[in-house]
Amino acid sequence: MKQLQIIDRALSHFIYDYFVRLGVAESTASYLNMIALFVAMLLVVFLLDFLSWKVIRSFSARLARRSRTNFDDLLVANRVPRYLAHIMPLLLAIELVPLVFIDFQYVENMAMKFLQIMSILLVVRIVRKVLDTFKDYFKTLPRFKDKPIDSYIQVFMIFAWAVGIMTIFAIITDTTIWKFFTALGAASAILLLLFRDTILGLVASIQVTINDMVRIGDWITFDKYGADGDVIEINLATVKVQNFDKTITTIPTYALTADSFKNWRGMQESGGRRIKRALILKQDSVKFLSFQDVGRLERIQLLEGYLKNRQERITADNSENGVDTSLPINGRNLTNLGVFRKYIELYLEKHSAVNKEMMMMSRQLPPTSQGIPLEIYAFSKDKRWQNYEYIMADIFDHLLAAVPYFELELFELPAAANFSKK
Repeated sequence: MKQLQIIDRALSHFIYDYFVRLGVAESTASYLNMIALFVAMLLVVFLLDFLSWKVIRSFSARLARRSRTNFDDLLVANRVPRYLAHIMPLLLAIELVPLVFIDFQYVENMAMKFLQIMSILLVVRIVRKVLDTFKDYFKTLPRFKDKPIDSYIQVFMIFAWAVGIMTIFAIITDTTIWKFFTALGAASAILLLLFRDTILGLVASIQVTINDMVRIGDWITFDKYGADGDVIEINLATVKVQNFDKTITTIPTYALTADSFKNWRGMQESGGRRIKRALILKQDSVKFLSFQDVGRLERIQLLEGYLKNRQERITADNSENGVDTSLPINGRNLTNLGVFRKYIELYLEKHSAVNKEMMMMSRQLPPTSQGIPLEIYAFSKDKRWQNYEYIMADIFDHLLAAVPYFELELFELPAAANFSKK
């Protein structure tokens, strides 16, 4: 500092004497002296900034090549060294301003405030770039890929910018930061109103993270906002969902805690994807099976062993109880619907794409005005959408074609052509 003062005074006297020898008035010479020193200061500051950048860039490049981690590569990619190079020139400028404007107190105060504000903005910017580097680095780690890191960074940056802006206002108004905070407390109601969505988003982001409600990459369905696809971004204010038609739906973060939505992560992490669909059969097509009917159905390989064992047990039970079998309603008898249900279960057990370790059944739902719903409930091994649809279609293609073999009929509303037939 003393060396700078000596150099500045020597340069100032030299410039001032030069202008005086040129016949310039003393007051004008003072202004010209100040302008000349200011220009000299700018040249020195910009030169130091250029040299600092060259040195730091060379050092960071060598460090990035030698290190095994890619963190320093990300620091360079996010231009952190470039912003660090501004620190030394800025500190030098703060030291030189009182020397350059020594005879101009008002200009000195304005210049010092400007440099202090620039220092605060530089610090906030460096913090932002460092956080962006951490964000990019964490996203390269498998265990952090699905975490809402953007939300954490945005929360921290909100506080950083709030402190920075309040500090800037305190510098401009020549008040202490504590007095500024006190005055800010009186306006808290207005701030709460202005930043309502931000505050709701902050609280919701914390809840979503703590409760592990949504992760990046999750497939969610949110009917209220028309969202049905994969979560690609979670930040403080919004959650972005890329729908399966490649459109993007933006959902307020606080809506995830206020409304109901479906997260398909449980299905994706399980052993299969659920198949739950029904065949609707006409009620008047259900009947008891005669011995001839049973003999005909025994030709179906999947049912051969089941029907033989079942019919033997039914015949033995009816004989033991002296049942009059001239009427099928007496005693125990097989029905075409019951045998068809058993066929479906045996077919699913043999199907290679169905997960045998998960729930698998064929069940009869309560009859409706259209008929009897016979629901197939199982899980496909392959959870990928396209393959899942193929597996489900393959199963129902077979079952739809198998219905007539059991003398059952599918319900279908009549078309105009049916009424026109004579």
